[in-house]
Amino acid sequence: MRAREFIPEGFSVKPSGKMRPDHAQAQKGTHLSRDIGGYDRIYHMNRLWMAMACADGKSEKAPENVDASSWYEKYNTIHPYTEEEHNMVRQAMKVVPTDGGEIISDHRSLEVEDTNKVSPVKGFKGYPR
Repeated sequence: MRAREFIPEGFSVKPSGKMRPDHAQAQKGTHLSRDIGGYDRIYHMNRLWMAMACADGKSEKAPENVDASSWYEKYNTIHPYTEEEHNMVRQAMKVVPTDGGEIISDHRSLEVEDTNKVSPVKGFKGYPR
Protein backbone atom coordinates (compact mmCIF):
# COMPACT_ATOMS: atom_id res chain seq x y z
CA MET A 1 0.00 0.00 0.00
CA ARG A 2 1.35 3.44 -0.90
CA ALA A 3 1.23 6.41 1.44
CA ARG A 4 -0.83 8.47 -0.99
CA GLU A 5 -3.57 5.87 -0.73
CA PHE A 6 -4.19 6.60 2.96
CA ILE A 7 -2.63 10.09 3.56
CA PRO A 8 -4.38 12.65 1.36
CA GLU A 9 -2.35 15.70 2.53
CA GLY A 10 0.55 16.72 0.34
CA PHE A 11 -0.21 14.26 -2.44
CA SER A 12 -3.12 16.16 -3.93
CA VAL A 13 -2.74 17.95 -7.23
CA LYS A 14 -5.88 20.01 -6.66
CA PRO A 15 -5.55 23.78 -7.11
CA SER A 16 -5.42 25.96 -4.02
CA GLY A 17 -8.69 26.70 -2.30
CA LYS A 18 -10.97 29.53 -3.32
CA MET A 19 -12.91 31.91 -1.14
CA ARG A 20 -16.54 30.91 -0.79
CA PRO A 21 -19.02 33.40 -2.25
CA ASP A 22 -20.72 33.98 1.13
CA HIS A 23 -17.34 34.80 2.72
CA ALA A 24 -16.50 37.22 -0.11
CA GLN A 25 -19.91 38.87 0.26
CA ALA A 26 -19.36 39.49 3.99
CA GLN A 27 -16.00 41.24 3.48
CA LYS A 28 -15.60 44.86 2.46
CA GLY A 29 -12.13 44.41 0.96
CA THR A 30 -9.29 41.91 1.21
CA HIS A 31 -5.60 42.02 0.35
CA LEU A 32 -3.00 39.25 0.23
CA SER A 33 0.61 39.96 1.06
CA ARG A 34 3.83 38.15 1.80
CA ASP A 35 7.49 38.86 1.25
CA ILE A 36 8.91 37.86 -2.09
CA GLY A 37 9.75 34.22 -1.70
CA GLY A 38 7.52 33.83 1.36
CA TYR A 39 10.41 33.21 3.77
CA ASP A 40 9.41 35.35 6.73
CA ARG A 41 5.77 36.33 6.61
CA ILE A 42 5.69 37.59 10.22
CA TYR A 43 8.57 40.05 9.67
CA HIS A 44 6.99 41.19 6.41
CA MET A 45 3.62 41.79 8.07
CA ASN A 46 5.32 43.75 10.88
CA ARG A 47 6.95 46.05 8.30
CA LEU A 48 3.58 46.53 6.60
CA TRP A 49 1.95 47.44 9.93
CA MET A 50 4.70 49.99 10.59
CA ALA A 51 4.15 51.55 7.16
CA MET A 52 0.36 51.55 7.68
CA ALA A 53 0.85 53.39 10.98
CA CYS A 54 2.73 56.13 9.09
CA ALA A 55 0.17 56.37 6.28
CA ASP A 56 -2.54 59.04 6.32
CA GLY A 57 -5.24 56.89 4.70
CA LYS A 58 -6.43 59.83 2.57
CA SER A 59 -4.43 59.12 -0.58
CA GLU A 60 -2.50 56.32 -2.22
CA LYS A 61 0.88 58.06 -1.88
CA ALA A 62 3.63 56.06 -0.20
CA PRO A 63 4.27 57.23 3.38
CA GLU A 64 7.48 59.20 3.82
CA ASN A 65 10.41 58.18 6.00
CA VAL A 66 9.52 54.48 6.08
CA ASP A 67 12.19 51.98 5.11
CA ALA A 68 11.10 48.84 3.31
CA SER A 69 13.18 46.81 5.75
CA SER A 70 15.38 47.20 8.80
CA TRP A 71 19.18 47.04 8.57
CA TYR A 72 19.17 43.41 9.66
CA GLU A 73 16.03 42.35 7.75
CA LYS A 74 16.24 38.54 7.42
CA TYR A 75 19.35 38.11 9.57
CA ASN A 76 19.76 37.25 13.22
CA THR A 77 21.99 39.64 15.16
CA ILE A 78 24.76 38.72 17.60
CA HIS A 79 25.95 41.23 20.19
CA PRO A 80 29.03 39.98 22.06
CA TYR A 81 30.41 42.19 24.84
CA THR A 82 34.03 41.19 25.31
CA GLU A 83 36.84 40.56 22.84
CA GLU A 84 36.76 36.88 23.85
CA GLU A 85 33.07 36.69 22.93
CA HIS A 86 33.81 38.36 19.58
CA ASN A 87 36.45 35.70 18.93
CA MET A 88 33.98 32.97 19.92
CA VAL A 89 31.52 34.28 17.30
CA ARG A 90 34.23 34.39 14.65
CA GLN A 91 35.29 30.83 15.52
CA ALA A 92 31.72 29.55 15.37
CA MET A 93 31.14 31.21 11.99
CA LYS A 94 34.14 29.33 10.61
CA VAL A 95 32.45 26.04 11.48
CA VAL A 96 28.79 26.78 10.76
CA PRO A 97 28.09 28.04 7.23
CA THR A 98 26.52 31.48 7.50
CA ASP A 99 25.52 34.31 5.23
CA GLY A 100 26.68 37.26 7.27
CA GLY A 101 29.64 38.71 9.02
CA GLU A 102 30.91 41.42 11.32
CA ILE A 103 29.22 44.78 10.73
CA ILE A 104 30.94 46.92 13.37
CA SER A 105 34.58 46.09 14.00
CA ASP A 106 35.22 48.76 16.67
CA HIS A 107 34.26 46.97 19.88
CA ARG A 108 34.45 49.95 22.21
CA SER A 109 31.09 50.96 23.68
CA LEU A 110 30.75 54.74 23.58
CA GLU A 111 27.85 56.94 24.67
CA VAL A 112 26.19 58.91 21.89
CA GLU A 113 26.76 62.67 21.96
CA ASP A 114 23.27 63.66 23.10
CA THR A 115 23.35 61.44 26.22
CA ASN A 116 23.04 63.46 29.45
CA LYS A 117 26.08 62.57 31.56
CA VAL A 118 25.38 64.96 34.47
CA SER A 119 22.79 64.06 37.09
CA PRO A 120 20.03 66.65 37.57
CA VAL A 121 19.82 65.65 41.24
CA LYS A 122 22.11 67.36 43.76
CA GLY A 123 24.18 64.86 45.67
CA PHE A 124 23.22 64.15 49.29
CA LYS A 125 26.09 64.70 51.69
CA GLY A 126 24.29 63.38 54.73
CA TYR A 127 22.55 65.02 57.69
CA PRO A 128 24.34 67.65 59.80
CA ARG A 129 25.75 66.34 63.04
